[in-house]
Order: sequence, then structure tokens, then C-alpha cells
Amino acid sequence: MTRVPLRPLARILEARAKGENPDAIERENLSQRHDQIRNESRLRSEGRLLVLAGFFLCAFMTVGVRMATLSASEAQEPRAQAPGASIATARADILDRQGRILATNLVTHALYAQPHQMVDPERAAKELVNIFPDLDPERLIKDFTGTRKFLWIKKKISPEQKQAVFDIGEPGLLFGPREMRLYPNGKLAAHVLGGASFGREGVSAAEVIGVAGVEKHFDDFLRDPANGGAPLELSIDLTIQDAVERVLYGGMKMMNAKGAAAILMDVHTGEVISVASLPDFDPNNRPRPLTVADKGMDQSDSPLFNRAVQGVYELGSTFKIFTAIQAMDLGLVNPNTVIDTGKPMKISGFRIGEFRDKNYGELSVTDIIVKSSNRGTGRMALQIGPERQQDFLKTLGLLDRTPFEIVEATGSTPLVPQKWGKLSSVTISYGHGISNTPMHLAAAYATIANGGHVVTPTVLKRAHVERGPRVMTPEAAAAARDMLRKVVTEGTASFGEVEGYLVGGKTGTADKPKPRGGYYDDKVINTFASMFPSDNPKYVLIVTLDEPVETSGTKPRRTAGWTAVPVAATIIERVAPLLGMKPRETRVEPLAATGVTLTSN
Repeated sequence: MTRVPLRPLARILEARAKGENPDAIERENLSQRHDQIRNESRLRSEGRLLVLAGFFLCAFMTVGVRMATLSASEAQEPRAQAPGASIATARADILDRQGRILATNLVTHALYAQPHQMVDPERAAKELVNIFPDLDPERLIKDFTGTRKFLWIKKKISPEQKQAVFDIGEPGLLFGPREMRLYPNGKLAAHVLGGASFGREGVSAAEVIGVAGVEKHFDDFLRDPANGGAPLELSIDLTIQDAVERVLYGGMKMMNAKGAAAILMDVHTGEVISVASLPDFDPNNRPRPLTVADKGMDQSDSPLFNRAVQGVYELGSTFKIFTAIQAMDLGLVNPNTVIDTGKPMKISGFRIGEFRDKNYGELSVTDIIVKSSNRGTGRMALQIGPERQQDFLKTLGLLDRTPFEIVEATGSTPLVPQKWGKLSSVTISYGHGISNTPMHLAAAYATIANGGHVVTPTVLKRAHVERGPRVMTPEAAAAARDMLRKVVTEGTASFGEVEGYLVGGKTGTADKPKPRGGYYDDKVINTFASMFPSDNPKYVLIVTLDEPVETSGTKPRRTAGWTAVPVAATIIERVAPLLGMKPRETRVEPLAATGVTLTSN
């Protein structure tokens, strides 16, 4: 701004000459100057207000767009976080059907080091090795005296170990609080629970994530704070699980088996009361999975392998009852229909024989099941036809993955023939040429036991019965149960009789396949699929033994009647009272004790 003098000399002289007051000139010029200053200030203020209005307009537009985006998106519950931490550590408990704890969280500490803050690194390393003998002293000294600023020493330590480390008095050894997953029952129900490990970690917190079993399958539920810490309630009964595992372990050892599995299922709800797989492990200290470095070992050799849901086996003659049921449902036969099993039988050039080349001659459908005739079920399968047989087995869930809610079950797909012709139809009728898990078999037998409604196996506790669609008539299911009862009283499962509980079931002995094709001559997979009481079944029990051999006689015996059946009978005898079932009087004389005893593993 160009400043104009308030009393310009030329105007002052001119005013004096005219006799005017020179002070008026000064007042006029001062007024003009003030007007000019005021105008400039107003322009600056208007400009600033315009910029400020533009800023607020942008801010309100940003907020409006964000609000519109949120209103259009799907609502989600916020995840709670500890102040100053981005790692959520909470994880809900897992309970059995009686409310007893199977898995919970325990507050513990991790041990880490900041070598640059250490006073005597070598002494600290020696003291730590005394507390943790598995540590490498040379490695510790190298890390402590090197350039590293931080390193983990132990991810979990006990209170006693923490105190011992604290007593070292080394300022560079520090503790990080965290929660760890604890399984107070050790190995019990290990394959169901699976296990957990640490995910994202910091010095002040670590998230616990599921790595197997229900821990992994229900990981989102267990970690979701929106559930308010509600526990996951399983269908497993801890007391019955313990009894089943003890008897199964004793039976596996007595029958010299490589492994074993057992499933106890409610036939109406599909709830699995107990599921065991041996050998097992402690989820508090999970072993490492087998790798390519473990030469000569199969994945089934690992204690992590869950035989109940991962073991895809040919289940042998346990399948024969499905053939009989379908044939009766289609009106092709009835329990008393006679079929000639003595005639030679060849399909597509392959001879269909009986166990040990027996010749049963003419048998009723009931006796075909009781005596376990391959030819008898094969002739019924030919009447049924491959397409109808395939459709029926699919309705029973035997051709699809089992929906059982542990992560290992999702990868166990049944093995079926690529071309399902007459030969496949005949062999599948007696359980060869098709492979399933014991869990598949348990659900299919539960369908027979409850009168023909499809059963979906579950590891979750159910408050109400959820009946599946009917896939067989009640009459055919009842006739099948009578046949299975006679298998125990008159047939191949005579060691399966348990006084007072009317056990019915079917044995299955299948040659064990080699990894590269073909079958072993002296290795089998034995199965006993049973239900009790057979006149009004409440539970199905499946027992499977891998490579069993009974050696009490002069010759080794490998059939299911000598191996899997007595183990199953002992399990039923042990758990039936625990299930609240009272024994009833039966006309069948009890057999001598099988010799299977409770043994701790």
C-alpha cells in the first residue's frame, strides 16, 4: 500500500492562501487511509472464510461418504483388543457333555533375551542350560555375545522355571506374559481335541490358534469375543472316553495290533459319545508330523494319525448287511428266501469264493449274513444292479466325505471304483473294492439301528433329536437287526455276547493293501460293527484293529471274530452301565471271559 502524506505541503499552502483550515485536509486524508485499510482487511477475511468453508465442506463430504460405505456394508461384531496391543489372546474353553473341562487357557510367561543389556552373557547362558537342559550352551553364548538385539529362549515356562531364571539376576533376561492352551486330561480324547499353538506373537501377548481336531475346526468360534466366552460343548463323555481308551489299549496289545480305533455313537442323534484312535499323543506336547526324512514310515505310523476318521479301509463283511437290506427293500428277497451259494461263481473272469473255500450250499438270506457268505451277498448284488447299489450306498453317506466336525475328517474321501460294473457290484456287496473310514460305518449302522433314518455324525452336544430322511423301510431295518443279533448268537461274532445287553453286529476281515498295490498275505484290517440292545438299539460301537493276530492257540488267528469282537464285547460290558443301561435277562449262556483287561496307556 502506497502511503499518502496526511498534510501534503502543496495543499496546505493552497488552503492557507484561500483562508481555509489546513487541519481539515489531514482529517480527510486520514479517513481515506482508514477506509482503504478496512477494505483490504475485509477482502483478506472473506478469502480466509472461503478457504475455511471449503475445508469444512471436504470434511463433511468425507464423513458422509464413510457413513454411506458403512451403512451399505455387512455388519460385523468388533473384536476386542487389549489397550496398546493388537493381538487378541482370549480363547473359550472346551467342555464334555457333562460340563467337564477338556481344554482351557492358562496364564504363563515366555522367556526372551536382549543381549545388549546383559552384564555377564556367558554366565547367563550356563545358568539357563542348568534350568533348561535341552538348550544348546554354545549356541546361547554365540547369540548372547553377538550382534543380536533380541531372541526368544522359551515360548512357555512354568512358575518354578520363571523363579529360577529370575534368581540368575541378569537384566537382559526378560519375561513376556501370555496365555497357553492347557489340556488337563493329558492324552484323553487327544485326537478329538487336536491341539493348539501360538500364532502371532509379541513380547507382551501371543494369540492361541488351533492346529488340529476341533481346536482348528472351531477356531473362529473359540476366538470370537462376540460369543462372550461361551464354551464349546462336545458330545464326548469324559468318563466313557477314558473307559473306551483303556479297554482299546489293552485289546490292541493283547491282539498284537499295530493300531486301533473305536467309535461309540448315539443312533438317534448321531452324537459321538466316544471316539478313540491308538497310538495317541499328549496335546500339551504334540509330536512333530512325519516328513520325507522319516524314511520307511507311513503316515499311519504317526501317533497324530486319526484312524477313526483318516483311516480309509476296506471294511470287509460289515458291508454285507447293506446288500441284504436293499434286496429286502426292493422286494427281491425276504429273510427266509433261499439262495444257492454252492454253485461256482465267476464275474468277468474272476472267481468269487468263500472264506477258506467253504461250500455253504443253499442258505436263507438270514444265514447268508450269519455265516458271512460272499457268494450269497454277491448273488443279491447282481439282482440289485450296480446303479441301484451305488445310489443306496450314497444315501447312507458311504460315498462322500463324513461331515464329522474335526479338521482331519475333511480330507478322508471314500475310495470307489472308477467303473462300477457287475464285478465291482459283487465285491462291494461284501466290502471289498470300496474303502471307508470307521466313522462312515458307524453312521451307516446307526441308520439301521434307528429304523432307517439317515444319521449325521457330530462331535457337538445336541439338545434335540434331528431325524434325517428315511432311506430304508422300518421292516427291512428290523429284519436286519434280527440278522445281526443272530451273527452274535449263532455266527462269526460269538465272542461278542455281553450278558444282559443283546448285542448284535457283523464282523469284517479285509486283507490289508500294500502301498504300491496288491495285498499282504498275512496282514489284515479287522472290524466289528455292533449295536446294543439289538431289539431297541441306543448305541452303535465300531472297533477296528490294524494288523491284529491272536496267538493264544497253536496257530495264529487273524479274523475279526477272534480279535475285534472280544475287544468290542469288553468295551460294551464296561461302558453300558456308565451309559445308564441296566442289564436284562437273556437266555444265552455267557461265554468265558475274553481276557481283555483294562490297561493304562
